[in-house]
Amino acid sequence: MGLINRNAREYYQSSDLGDYQFTSLANIINQFEIAYVGEGKIIPKINKLDIAFHAQRALQELSFDTLKAVKSQEIVLPPSLTMMLPQDYVNYTKLSYVDSAGIKHPLYKTNSTSNPFSVLQNTDGSYDFIADNITGLLTNGNFDGVDNVSSGNNGNGNWAISNTFSPVLDKQTGVFNKKLQFVHGGQLFGGTGGDIGSRTYAAYQKINISNTQSLTLQATAKVAAAISGFTSASGTLRIGITTLEPDVNINMATRPDKPGLLQSKESIYNLNILNTTEPSFAEFTSTTDTTKTIEIDVSSVNSNASNIREVYVFIYSEVDPYAVATTASSPLTDASINIIDDIIVTIDGEVDYLQQNQESTTFKNYKSNTPSENNQDDYEDDTYWPMHGNRYGLDPQHAQANGSFYIDSRLGKINFSSNISGKTVILDYISDSLGTDAEMQVHKFAEEAMYKCIAYAILSTTVYGQQLVPRFKKEKFAEVRKAKLRLSSLKIEELTQILRGKSKQIKH
Repeated sequence: MGLINRNAREYYQSSDLGDYQFTSLANIINQFEIAYVGEGKIIPKINKLDIAFHAQRALQELSFDTLKAVKSQEIVLPPSLTMMLPQDYVNYTKLSYVDSAGIKHPLYKTNSTSNPFSVLQNTDGSYDFIADNITGLLTNGNFDGVDNVSSGNNGNGNWAISNTFSPVLDKQTGVFNKKLQFVHGGQLFGGTGGDIGSRTYAAYQKINISNTQSLTLQATAKVAAAISGFTSASGTLRIGITTLEPDVNINMATRPDKPGLLQSKESIYNLNILNTTEPSFAEFTSTTDTTKTIEIDVSSVNSNASNIREVYVFIYSEVDPYAVATTASSPLTDASINIIDDIIVTIDGEVDYLQQNQESTTFKNYKSNTPSENNQDDYEDDTYWPMHGNRYGLDPQHAQANGSFYIDSRLGKINFSSNISGKTVILDYISDSLGTDAEMQVHKFAEEAMYKCIAYAILSTTVYGQQLVPRFKKEKFAEVRKAKLRLSSLKIEELTQILRGKSKQIKH
């Protein structure tokens, strides 16, 4: 029947010292069900999920002012003069900074400033709805979201691959290890006595560019190296923008060594790099990862029947020529692989939401100026000295030199005055004890209060329990009050020490 189920060595070598003073919420629920629920008891029948709900609500309410579920965080305040609110933050109890002696000095909340949403404006004062570097046009541009790439679907909403080399190598062409790879090889064309050749690959995706006149394309890729006796040339990758619909207007099912059967590779990219006549693609020929960025003029792209301007991000891949055919038994051994790590497309375009300045003028001014409480002006000058003896006292709410703060609930940050910069700041805050399973504990001084809170909540929400509600309301109030007194931990020695100050004439 004993509650201690481990020996002394296990306890003193553990990380949960002092846990005997607490009871888990799960035990509270189980014990409530045993004591209060059943035939002939106060609650004849109830779902255990209902008990769990009311138990969690009771724990929340008691945590705020009875159980003293106060946590703290300490940081060195950065130059930004901001501290992020903790994940389980509900409200603060105290903010302070620590001096070299380890003494906490209280910081005081100010109600005279804030950090409002600063609307981005044009020079004429109108609101700016043109955003820079808009991303999200390209789906799965880092090739992180899928295990393979589909064939077909016209590139709507995801990547599409066309014209894979052969059934054997097709199994290795697609997205693998968060990269897009094209597996090339040599194939015998024309039967016995024919020649060895290879085919080209393509991958593409349709994107909406309705609100922009230019876009920026950035890609990281590498190509296959030449292999002596197998392929005499390294691979080639081209990544760019085209208005041609790949499945309709681009015939990629031909051999790169037969240029007469293939559209000119560069003419596939029928737009231009901004302010040039260069075609709208970046070419990769290095066997190591290389990043290239190009800005493409899309102002000439017309709207379709649905009044939408669309283009294709188009990838062309080849390795040629081959001296021997790729064997079916070990395709990757005899294969050449071109690999793309990621592709990023950004635009400057119209948005339908208000844009925000990086920092509001209000907060910028607040943190850049020396706080008024730090003004040590002794008024010994021509302006104020004649008023010697006639000045009124300072408002007590401002009579401190420690520093101030305010909480920006919109951004989830605490902003501090400039005189706190670089100091160690401590935030004491209240949580609701429901953040993690380990936190769902009740001090044994408040265990009975939990039972009464749960019983009162259940009875007040049932038809059969209405006659008992007044009784359990009183019992709940009494047990919560008793828990507060128990948890206050008043000690006679501490009270005695405080009362000794009654003889002092001047007190704080």
